[in-house]
Amino acid sequence: MFGRSAIRGGGFRAENLGQNALTLIGNIGFSLFVFGVLIFTIIAATYEPEDPLFHPSDKITTFLTSTSNATLRSDDSVVKTGEDFMLANQTAFAEFININDVEASTNETTSEEEGNKLECDVNTPIDCKDQQVFHLMMRATIDKFKDIHFYKFGKPVTGEGVNSCDMAWRYRPRDGKSAAFYKDYRRFVVAKSENCSVSVVGIGEYHSGLNARKRKKNQKAGFEKTGGKKDDFSLPVVGELVNDSLPMVESDSVFKTGKYLVYVGGGDRCKSMNHFLWSFLCALGEAQYLNRTLVMDLTLCLSSIYTSSGQNEEGKDFRFYFDFEHLKEAASVLDEAQFWAQWGKLRKKRRNRLNLHLVEDFRVTPMKLAAVKDTLIMRKFGSVEPDNYWYRVCEGDAESVVKRPWHLLWKSRRLMEIVSAIASRLNWDYDAVHIERGEKARNKEVWPNLEADTSPSALLSTLQDKVEEGRHLYIATNEGELSFFNPLKDKYATHFLYDYKDLWDESSEWYSETTKLNGGNPVEFDGYMRASVDTEVFLRGKKQIETFNDLTNDCKDGVGTCNAATS
Repeated sequence: MFGRSAIRGGGFRAENLGQNALTLIGNIGFSLFVFGVLIFTIIAATYEPEDPLFHPSDKITTFLTSTSNATLRSDDSVVKTGEDFMLANQTAFAEFININDVEASTNETTSEEEGNKLECDVNTPIDCKDQQVFHLMMRATIDKFKDIHFYKFGKPVTGEGVNSCDMAWRYRPRDGKSAAFYKDYRRFVVAKSENCSVSVVGIGEYHSGLNARKRKKNQKAGFEKTGGKKDDFSLPVVGELVNDSLPMVESDSVFKTGKYLVYVGGGDRCKSMNHFLWSFLCALGEAQYLNRTLVMDLTLCLSSIYTSSGQNEEGKDFRFYFDFEHLKEAASVLDEAQFWAQWGKLRKKRRNRLNLHLVEDFRVTPMKLAAVKDTLIMRKFGSVEPDNYWYRVCEGDAESVVKRPWHLLWKSRRLMEIVSAIASRLNWDYDAVHIERGEKARNKEVWPNLEADTSPSALLSTLQDKVEEGRHLYIATNEGELSFFNPLKDKYATHFLYDYKDLWDESSEWYSETTKLNGGNPVEFDGYMRASVDTEVFLRGKKQIETFNDLTNDCKDGVGTCNAATS
């Protein structure tokens, strides 16, 4: 017994105490490390940012309500929308059609086509529905546009004349970063030789194949890669026909059983587009939390920062700037004018009980309204800023409950169609530089080096290491005199937004559609639209060179703000 005790107690001998202490410390340290890793893993797995802007609401509120010198405020000329926060689903984009896929399909019908040549007639018109013609057009398209990945080809249809065919396809630029598909349709000139073999001798310009734009009823499917991902309706498709007509009230009975939310008044009108979205998405988020239809005013007041008159301009339409078709299909919304017309009609019939619950304090949280059974909840905002801003509803306790549904709001597909047209004219093969001058370049106290760093000589010196000579270079800029950049033409093929003004002038599709949307009144291609298109074309360049960080060491928001901008 004494021997066993001696053996057990041997570990506590003086000569072993140091080794045991080190072992104990090591075990404790390893346990703390494992515990720390476990805690970090749990946090990483469960963390969800409150909003795609990745900033606490108090910081954004401070930014939106700032009354500091206008030259020091952040550049909020173009807002981010749902597409900007969507990660490109590589599964959706992985299975694109290559020329080998078409050739393999062509080989399956070769023997039949060879037999047809024996009875050919060179004088007969080209049969655009012929499988050989279809495959020939696909091969010619893939071969011509090498910077494009193709995902679907529509069946060709007759163009104009005996030897033309129109064909549409869905595609994406090979180096595309945005989570979106595009649609193009072009006119092909197809020639027939003496032995009746056919060849493509010409492919028209962007959107020249108008007869293939809209898929006909009962039209057979075209060509997709076998096993490829089918239509992903969660992704924008730029180039499709836009249907942003107002959603209709199905019937009186359906309207009576619905539950609605409306925001009235407030100080958000005529503010920046960033301010508008921050408030609008708060209202939409509350409506979704309460499981109610949002009654929305489709008329906007465009802030003076975007207008040529320098004055706030009423009477703008939400659909000029955002994709209302996507919104109405993905969320429950109703136009305010339609709603009040239907509400008034039914209220006149005394047997219809439509109850209204009025809320005049933004501090009444959405959680307190969850049990309200009335047909309509009306939030009424006063005249004292900033307490009359809509987004105040989503602050405080509500911030963790009401989620702003950014994924529901996309940019106008009509504007994005202009972006796509410009990029297509450049064959999606161009570099882009953003050159900010204007007021900032003139303010030497806040941006001391900007004017010199964006002079033609400085630009040539800086760009020579960033852009290859002879490349197509798209210049997004607020410089009013474009001849300022003439020296760059010696080394690059320069392009500016106004080189493409035919895309929004009186003969354009954009002009026609927006005029119709605006009750027959022409719509100005305003400052916000110009900035939006300019920015989006810039973002689709293969190389993107920014003013700040790339061209100058000045801080974007002025002297001493560089570190603050990254925090």
